[in-house]
Amino acid sequence: MNLKKLVSYGLAVLMAGCVPIVSLHPLFTKDTIVFEEKLLGTWAEQAEKPEVTWEFARLEAGAPERLPAELRDQTEKCYRVNVTDDKGRKASLVACLVKLQDKLFLDLLPDKFPAGEQDAEQMKLQYNAFFFLRIHTVVRVSSLGEQLKIRLTDDDGFKKLIEAEPKAVPHDVIDDHAVLTASTAELQTFMAKYADDERLFPNELVLARKVK
Repeated sequence: MNLKKLVSYGLAVLMAGCVPIVSLHPLFTKDTIVFEEKLLGTWAEQAEKPEVTWEFARLEAGAPERLPAELRDQTEKCYRVNVTDDKGRKASLVACLVKLQDKLFLDLLPDKFPAGEQDAEQMKLQYNAFFFLRIHTVVRVSSLGEQLKIRLTDDDGFKKLIEAEPKAVPHDVIDDHAVLTASTAELQTFMAKYADDERLFPNELVLARKVK
C-alpha cells in the first residue's frame, strides 16, 4: 500500500475526508507557541454525518520520550489531542497552538508509535522503529469561541496551488503525496501568506463543545 492510500485510510477518516499535507519540520518555535484555555475540552461536529470528536487536554507533565527536543521544556503550553471517529478509531497526538501575525494554527504531531508505545523497546518489532519519522501536519484555526472552526489542508488543493506557484514552498512528492521539506522559518512564511487561501486550506470543520 503506498503512502497516499495509507494516509487516506487513516488520517483522512479523522480529518473530514481530507488527505492532509505533512511536513518534515515543525511550524512552531518557542516564541510562537501560545496557550488558549478556551481550546480545552471535547468538541464534536454539528452535522448529520458520523460524529468525529476532538478532545483537547493539557499535555501530561514531563517530557515524553518521542517529543521533539525543542518541546521538552514547553509541555505546559502544549495539548494532548485525542481524535475519535464514529467507528471508535483513534489518533493520539500532541498539538501546539501557533500564532503567526494575527493568525492561529495547530501543529499536530504523533508522540506514540502506531501500536501505542512511546518507547521503541516496548515494540515487538523494535528495529522497525528506526524507519518511523515524526512528521507534522498543520491545521488553520479560523475561529475559537462558542464554536471551534478549523480549516484542513488537502493534497489535491495543494497540487493546484503548486501548479500555479511552483516556488511557493519547498516540497517533495513521495508516493504521489506532498511532503513539505521547508525549514521552520520557510514554513511559517508560507503558512502566514496562504492562511486564507482555499487551495491550501479548502475544507472547514465546524465543531461545537460537548457538554458532559
